[in-house]
Amino acid sequence: MDFIPFDYATLRLVWWLLLGVLLIGFAVMDGFDLGVGALLPFVARTDAERRVVVNTIGPVWEGNQVWLILGGGAIFAAFPPLYAVSFSGFYLAMFAILFALILRPVGFKFRGKIDDPRWRGTWDWALFIGGAVPALIFGVAVGNVLLGVPYHFEPNLRPVYTGGFFALLSPFALLAGLVSVALLVAHGAGMLVLKTDGPVAARAARYGSLAALLGAVLFALAGVWIANGIPGLRIESLVDGNAPSNPLAKSVVAAPGLWFDSYRAMPATVLAPIAGLLGALASALALHRRRGGLALVASGVSLAGVILTVGFAIFPFLLPSSSMPSASLTLWDASSSHLTLWIMLLATIVFLPLILAYTTWVYRVLRGKVTADSLGDNPNAY
Repeated sequence: MDFIPFDYATLRLVWWLLLGVLLIGFAVMDGFDLGVGALLPFVARTDAERRVVVNTIGPVWEGNQVWLILGGGAIFAAFPPLYAVSFSGFYLAMFAILFALILRPVGFKFRGKIDDPRWRGTWDWALFIGGAVPALIFGVAVGNVLLGVPYHFEPNLRPVYTGGFFALLSPFALLAGLVSVALLVAHGAGMLVLKTDGPVAARAARYGSLAALLGAVLFALAGVWIANGIPGLRIESLVDGNAPSNPLAKSVVAAPGLWFDSYRAMPATVLAPIAGLLGALASALALHRRRGGLALVASGVSLAGVILTVGFAIFPFLLPSSSMPSASLTLWDASSSHLTLWIMLLATIVFLPLILAYTTWVYRVLRGKVTADSLGDNPNAY
C-alpha cells in the first residue's frame, strides 16, 4: 500500500515495541495497586490503618487498569492469532485473574458500608486476593511462555490447545509467579512508604525490602534455570517480514540455551536483566531507608527490566509452542494486516499521549500523604 510510509516488517516491529510499552505500563502503573492489595492485611493492624492503605490506591486503581485494557486490546487487534491461542489456552487462568480483579471494585465499594469488624475484615481479604492472585498468575503465564505452550495449528490454521490448567503450574512457572509477586509487593510497598507515614509506612518498608531482595534472588535463579534446563527456540528458515501471516511457513529448532541467542546477537540487550536485578536491589535499599519515591522508581525499573528480559530473550517469538515448535507464533507470522497495523498506530499516536497527560494530571492533584486525619475530612474517602 503506497500511501503507508512504513513497510509491513517495520510496522510489525513497531507493534512489538508498543506491546512491550503497554505491558510495562500495566506492570508499573497497576502493579503497585496489586502490591498494595497483597500487603493490606499485613501492614495495617487497625481499621484506621486499613482505611489509609485502601485510600492510597482507591482513587487511582480504575485509571491504572486502563493499561490492562490497552494491552489486551493491542494483542486482539495487532496479533489476533496470539489472542486466540493465549486466551483460549489460558482460559481458566484468565477467568481466575478476572474473578480476582472483580473483587477489587466490590471490596472498595462495600468495605465501608457496614461498621462491623468481620464485614470489613472479609473485604480486606477480598482486596488481598484481588492483588495477590493476579500478580501470581501473570508471572506463571510468563513462565509458561518461556517454557512453551502445548498447542498446534491444523492445516486450515485453526489453533488447537492440548494442555490443561494444572499443567501450567510447573515448578519453573511457579518460580516465575513468585518473582512477579515479590517484585509487585516491593512496588506496592514503595507506594505505601511514599503516600503514608507512621506504623503503616514502617511495616511496608520492612516487608517491601524483604520482598525486593527475594525478587532479586528468584530472578537470578530463574536466569540460571533457563541457561541450564529450559529449551529455547530458533528459526532455521529465512523469514520475510513483509510476507502475509502464516505460522506454518517456517522451520524451528528447539535446544537448551537458545533463549540467549538475542543477547549474543545484540549485546546491549543485556542491560535489561541488569536493570531487573539492580532495580530490585536498589528498591530494597531505598525501602530500608524509607525513601518511598526512590523505591517506587527503582521497583518500576526492575519490573521494566524483567519484562524486557523476557521480550528480548524470546524475540522474535510471541508465544512458543512446546508440542509443535514450527507452529510457534512470531512477530512475523502472527500480526494483523499492513493496513490494520497502520490505522492502529495512528490511533495510538493520538490517544496514548492523552492517557499519559491525564494520568500525570491525576497524580499531581492527588499528591501528598494519606493520613487518618485527612480521611476524616473527606466525604469521598473509602
